[in-house]
Amino acid sequence: MSSAADHGAALRELLTDVHAVLLDFDGPVTDLFRGRSTAPVAREIKAAVRVVWGYVDPEVDACDDSHGILRLLREMYDRSAPERLDPQGLVEAEKIVTGYEYEAVKTAMPAPHLVRLVDVLSKHGPPLVIVSNNSDGPIWEFFKGERVQRQEKVYAVAGRDPLLRDMKPHPGSVERALKYVGLPPEAALLIGDQLTDLSAAQQAGTPFLGYTQSPERAAQMLDLGAKYVVSSHKPLIEAVEGRSSPN
Repeated sequence: MSSAADHGAALRELLTDVHAVLLDFDGPVTDLFRGRSTAPVAREIKAAVRVVWGYVDPEVDACDDSHGILRLLREMYDRSAPERLDPQGLVEAEKIVTGYEYEAVKTAMPAPHLVRLVDVLSKHGPPLVIVSNNSDGPIWEFFKGERVQRQEKVYAVAGRDPLLRDMKPHPGSVERALKYVGLPPEAALLIGDQLTDLSAAQQAGTPFLGYTQSPERAAQMLDLGAKYVVSSHKPLIEAVEGRSSPN
């Protein structure tokens, strides 16, 4: 087993050529719904979409996750070409989820050491961009809120497209973030807690750092190609500070 010193050295090496940190929102920044089931949100979405489209596919009907269902609805919409379904169905679904996200951020707590991480990145660089399947508006509200108050230290947000295009694991949001900072994929680091984050990073060609308290998910990430996985922001904070310290 590697020592803490070895672990820190590995993270500093990972950060050597990193000129922007791309951070997933739900998980590494905050546990947005605090473990609560989003099945009621999914049911509300299905009811609203049926009003517009008249039906939903079986896989959509079986989904009880508020964000998973958005990806499935976009796939259903894309499959409907050339007799395209009304995009208003996507608009209604996205609006419902965004409303719940705005409500959730009112009481959402920052992940442990999140505020310090934001401060350290702001002081030492590299710039911080949030890359998320959540909507931009609630993300900005979270960083403006009294528990964090760090909006000015977030360079940009690459959140959910209003018509549900290119949600992770698609690399679209990562690619948008890279355009915001004007960097090639290899010059950024994506930090995420889901296998979809890892897949998006790999497809975009961006280095990845896993963040999870689950040993099982950490093992999955490593098996699928992640070089490093952490269970806290502390090692990353120390690595950023160490990178900036004189030898």
